[in-house]
Amino acid sequence: MPEYIYEHPETGEQVIVLQSIHEEHVYEIDGVVYDRVYTIPNTSIDTQIDPHSAKDFREKAKGTIGDLWDQSAEASAKRAERHGEDPVKKQYYKDYAEKRQGAKHKDDPSRKVNSKHFSVE
Repeated sequence: MPEYIYEHPETGEQVIVLQSIHEEHVYEIDGVVYDRVYTIPNTSIDTQIDPHSAKDFREKAKGTIGDLWDQSAEASAKRAERHGEDPVKKQYYKDYAEKRQGAKHKDDPSRKVNSKHFSVE
């Protein structure tokens, strides 16, 4: 049940009363009708996405496809910052190569070969 705050009109004493949303919002003691105190609701919407949680991303990521790509890139950057590399991206590159008989993704950093005589990308 929601809490409602009422204030004594003369003394300023405040009382918290639990009332149903369907009840009449009036509080009276000994013939004294208390004034209702209106407050700003204390609500928050958790918009922070845990970069390690696919469930969080599915539930909280919103917007256009471009927004989703941006939010995904932010999560990847946070994982890379914490672990030195993004473990989700690393697993994706590994799975990609396994499904394609060892062929590596064009963006896979392990694909590039550097030597003092040549570089292969």
